[in-house]
Amino acid sequence: MSVLVSKKFANMKPSATREILKATSDPNVIAFAGGSPAVEAFPCDAVKKVSAEILDENPVSALVYGVSEGYEPLRQTLKGWLKKRSNIGTDDDSVIITAGGTQVIDITARIMTDEGDTVICEEPSFVGSLNAFRSHGLKLKGVPIDSDGMNIEALEKTIKQNPDAKFIYTIPNFQNPGGTTLSLEKRKAMYRLAKENGLVILEDDPYGTLRVDGEDIPSIKSMDTDGIVIYAGSFSKILAPGIRVAYAVVPKAFLQAFVIGKQVSDVHTGVLNQMIIQRWYEEYDVDAHIEEIRKIYRKKLNLMCDCLDKYCPEIEYVRPQGGLFLWARLPENIDMLDYCKRLVENKVAVVPGTAFMINEDSPCHYIRLNFSTPSDENIVKGIEIMARVLKEY
Repeated sequence: MSVLVSKKFANMKPSATREILKATSDPNVIAFAGGSPAVEAFPCDAVKKVSAEILDENPVSALVYGVSEGYEPLRQTLKGWLKKRSNIGTDDDSVIITAGGTQVIDITARIMTDEGDTVICEEPSFVGSLNAFRSHGLKLKGVPIDSDGMNIEALEKTIKQNPDAKFIYTIPNFQNPGGTTLSLEKRKAMYRLAKENGLVILEDDPYGTLRVDGEDIPSIKSMDTDGIVIYAGSFSKILAPGIRVAYAVVPKAFLQAFVIGKQVSDVHTGVLNQMIIQRWYEEYDVDAHIEEIRKIYRKKLNLMCDCLDKYCPEIEYVRPQGGLFLWARLPENIDMLDYCKRLVENKVAVVPGTAFMINEDSPCHYIRLNFSTPSDENIVKGIEIMARVLKEY
């Protein structure tokens, strides 16, 4: 008996990030390849305390089925917090709790598109989102990014060339992998183009709270007076990734379809995890916690950039104002994939830039570096190894 998978999945490749992360199971490997927050940023004591309280007071309430839209107290808390902190959400928007930020991407693709439809996205872009789009049989049209985010002239041209496109996907803050931030001017221009051309914007913002330099820029969703922006946020980077709780701010026009998409996907997000986050908001100052973890990432980001400038001056990069990643360009004479392979042999893991391209066979001289996961000592040691391997060419 021959077993065949669907055409949509037959040609898909495993996430390069996940494949390289297998090498990091060796404790001697310095992991610049991941995307996990710094472990010292996890509020472990708070999670232990509120978890015990919930399971001691009323464990059954945390262990039964929940509603697909999410735990109602948490939905209301998030609605108020987002409005106060970032002016996100109107009376026509609803907050839906999801199992991780990628689920927002997956559900949006599921409800907004049919197989063969086109999605416009930044290039490079987050490999998890690209694979989610590919799994639905969608065509991807990439728009290059500048130091201040997606190139708007190229976006306008791409929209004209693809009148069947269904939505624009963007990571406006500290983009993964590019590290760039979309300027206010470009956010306004993107919204205008979407409105004029009947497009939805999927604004993916898992890193927006991790700003370590400069001033916050209003989200595209905060400009949304027409109900055309779906906003995705997450607790993976400010609480813990393993808890798998994120959220979407969904305009009324898409709400019913989004809820059905959630039901089809997994019925509901784990109730206990949602209750932990709600209790965290009730008993702790979440904004103060965010300020504390910003200090951690500011130190790590500056350390990695300083080390690159000192040991690898031939590597070019745009210094990000936050987030978790650096997008580093190797010299022209370096074979990027061979360099990544040699680094692993020398106990340093990075992600090859091809993983983030629309076509993974396209030429690419970039690698992605993560500064949040490794220790300060390993950041220095890892960059020194990168420099030594570079000199071997």
